[in-house]
Amino acid sequence: MNNSWQKWVRPLLFRTDPERIHHVAMTSLHQSFRLPLVRNKAKKHLFLTDPRLKTTCFGLSFPAPVGLAAGFDKEGVWINTLSALGFGSIEIGTITGQAQPGNPKPRLFRLPKDQAVLNRMGFNNRGSLWAAQALEKLNIEPILGVNIGKSKIVPLEEAVDDYLLSFERLHRYANYIVINVSSPNTPGLRSLQNKEPLTKLLTSLQKANKVLRQNPVPILLKIAPDLSDPQLDDIAELAEETEIAGIIATNTTIQRDLKTDPDVVKKLGNGGVSGAPLTLLSRQIVAKLYQKTGGKLPIIGVGGIMNADDAWEMLRAGASLLQIYSGFIYSGPTFIRDLHLGILEHMKERNVSQLSEIIGENASSIG
Repeated sequence: MNNSWQKWVRPLLFRTDPERIHHVAMTSLHQSFRLPLVRNKAKKHLFLTDPRLKTTCFGLSFPAPVGLAAGFDKEGVWINTLSALGFGSIEIGTITGQAQPGNPKPRLFRLPKDQAVLNRMGFNNRGSLWAAQALEKLNIEPILGVNIGKSKIVPLEEAVDDYLLSFERLHRYANYIVINVSSPNTPGLRSLQNKEPLTKLLTSLQKANKVLRQNPVPILLKIAPDLSDPQLDDIAELAEETEIAGIIATNTTIQRDLKTDPDVVKKLGNGGVSGAPLTLLSRQIVAKLYQKTGGKLPIIGVGGIMNADDAWEMLRAGASLLQIYSGFIYSGPTFIRDLHLGILEHMKERNVSQLSEIIGENASSIG
């Protein structure tokens, strides 16, 4: 299947506008998976249930380490369909307090020479009220993360209330909540990663968490790959102070160290880059955070995982779980299975029976 994807399917899909074909392809897959025979056959082939892949993190038992990153299913309309492809978890979003159209199109671009994607989507979604109503009607099958961000029209000084609004609407449907302060596509958003505003935001959300829930939902923080070491020190310190459950590292990068012609990239405009250019950068951030937190804080590693070796090295750098996006775009629907099979092969070579045995073992040499 993967060879057919590379030779025939991907070239055909890549001839079409990325955002348009994304919705067309996923809608078609979603409709076909309404037929139990089709869905069950796909799940039987793609979903690995090997006990060696099971991972426990922030009180949740994940059937497999590779999950889907936020951004692919922005509003949670394809949750169960995507789960059948073999993901150990699905993260939806980013969802904002207010409905918003996102940035003007075109806003999503492929960079094939780099095995990368450039996007400036701008949190396009129908808002947290619509999402809550949709999730209420759904029998959610996978472990579900809900990623929330700031509405563009909301001033930075009112950001806390905006996040609280989405949290209050969505927490009951989520196995974990992700606070996104790291997208480069919402003006001023990354300033919320600074110590003072981030402390206020996380403290307020944790207070609401304890009021709204007898068993608080795990809250994770998603950070940028472009943070300085002092900023990472602040993040590690705040994570302990505010008792968040984990960190997702990383979001897209604003760096432009690419193989694609610089004039072409410049013409495409602003946005965050994901995919292979993030492989080493994200791994380094994960390793540094693992060291700074003494390995006590779970980290979900995401960014540039393009093959099983990348996945294995991200685990060795300190990630307890993994997420993918661009690798899925470039390698197709068998990619998740291939990653899990590759991880199992690495475990066999090392005579490792549990992933926890190798997590962080290489962090000191990377970070």
